[in-house]
Amino acid sequence: MQSTDYDRLMQGNLARVFGERDAARRMIAIADLYAIDAVLYEPDASVTGHLAINRAVEALLSGLPPNFVFSAIGPAVGHHGLARLRWQSGPLGGTAAATGTDVAQIEDGLIRALYVLLDPPGP
Repeated sequence: MQSTDYDRLMQGNLARVFGERDAARRMIAIADLYAIDAVLYEPDASVTGHLAINRAVEALLSGLPPNFVFSAIGPAVGHHGLARLRWQSGPLGGTAAATGTDVAQIEDGLIRALYVLLDPPGP
């Protein structure tokens, strides 16, 4: 039975996909981390496939200030093909503007589906 490194997959996704502003490098990361027919579920939309995931992340990043970064809040945890990673986003070294959790279905060592769950804004 093959052991899955959930932390490597989820941290890699956060840094190499959602943290990468260069579309070509991001596409290489998506090919490394996602199944070919993977689905990205965001609160208001879903997309299927590497190219569509790349475009969705591009749209997200283009709406954020250039100094915003995504960082993990602790390690990812997972078992039996399901993983989660808590994250925050905001200016480098500054206060988080958004927090959330990514939940992924993992098959054969690749992300089959990623659900992006945003925390409600604080008071």
